[in-house]
Amino acid sequence: MADRPTAIVTGASRGIGRAVALRLAQEHRVVAIARDKPRLEQLAAEIASFGGECRPLVVDLAQPAAIHRALAGAHADVLVNNAGVIIKKPLTEMTPDEWQAMIDVNVNALFHVTREVLPGMIAAQQGHIVNIASIAGRSAFAGGTGYVATKHAVLGFSESLMLEVREFGVKVSVVMPGSVATDMIVPGTDSTWMLRPEDVARVVAGILDNPPWALTYQVEVRASNPRKG
Repeated sequence: MADRPTAIVTGASRGIGRAVALRLAQEHRVVAIARDKPRLEQLAAEIASFGGECRPLVVDLAQPAAIHRALAGAHADVLVNNAGVIIKKPLTEMTPDEWQAMIDVNVNALFHVTREVLPGMIAAQQGHIVNIASIAGRSAFAGGTGYVATKHAVLGFSESLMLEVREFGVKVSVVMPGSVATDMIVPGTDSTWMLRPEDVARVVAGILDNPPWALTYQVEVRASNPRKG
């Protein structure tokens, strides 16, 4: 497997990140990042069971120093910035700590992780960064002052970065899922009509499959209702 490209996936212990790690492990060596060590180890074991390779990295992405310790000088052909936090509350009910938690993971971690990995991609004159945003990045909903603001930031960050690095052979893409059936949804919510994490992972893999001269920059993914198949 020495000739396989390396893919770093954040928030890989569950949901979309886990599905992306499993899908990319078919063709990549995966570096899976999250805080949950047992879940990361389960993921690594599952990937190993079908002949893949996964290195779990336990990192608190809300801590810039921890990101630096884990990724300083890291090589990656692909970076999937997936980690995210959602807290749905009216602004007057949201605590400063809750606001900061979303900023730290959804926005600041995007900067710090990308900043560690990007220089190596520029030096190699190749690489692909895929940022997982949300349809909330171009729309809004009541109770979304924090989350929606962070996802708008992801879109602005992604487009600006894409324009900065394309001359170096580095690609930047952003995926905007609608509602996805993960443990981030409110308990008791009907999730039968929602996307599955594997649906989003398939889109990520398709973006990476483009030839070097073609870039799919932005993809919006919605569920089809009623679900068929």
